[in-house]
Amino acid sequence: MSFTVAIDGPAAAGKGTVSKAVAAHFGFAHLDTGLLYRAVGRRVLEGAAPVAAARALRAEDLEGELRTPEVAQEASRVAVIPEVRAALVDFQRAFATRAGGAVLDGRDIGTVICPEAPAKLFVTASPEVRAERRYLELTAKGLEVTREEVLADVKERDARDSERATAPLKPAGDAVVIDTSEMSIDEAVAAAIAAIEEKRGEG
Repeated sequence: MSFTVAIDGPAAAGKGTVSKAVAAHFGFAHLDTGLLYRAVGRRVLEGAAPVAAARALRAEDLEGELRTPEVAQEASRVAVIPEVRAALVDFQRAFATRAGGAVLDGRDIGTVICPEAPAKLFVTASPEVRAERRYLELTAKGLEVTREEVLADVKERDARDSERATAPLKPAGDAVVIDTSEMSIDEAVAAAIAAIEEKRGEG
């Protein structure tokens, strides 16, 4: 039996952490769809054309360092290209319908990739909170960035993601919105699990 959980939200809202925890709790497979765009972005930084890189994407391309600021920015840039998004749709939909259940997190899972998903969440937080989380994450890796640079980066990505013509970042009409601005990780995960349990009970 397949059961799809679609989790959307902006960068550094905690959706990746929540998604991994939810998948572990229910025994579902997990796909961070942002990695697909980061992998394409990395290929573009290496000299590939965006659409060609998306069409040739392989599972092994998701390995290695994909979480640098440069790759993140390039991922956001290639994600506005409709042909890139179209090339990655089939990969994501096939994953979503796998037996045993699946959790997909990204920007347009509940609205475009899996609009029929029985459980949809939108995990968000204020730009300032998200920028602080990302700043701590990057500096812990030894990257030299300022809080101001990270906040500007977060706001730039938010604008690009929410204003693009194809699959803009927004909650699905029937998504449960979880604002993690003042939540601990455990509280956010508990809220997500409760929302999914309710949807499973309705099925």
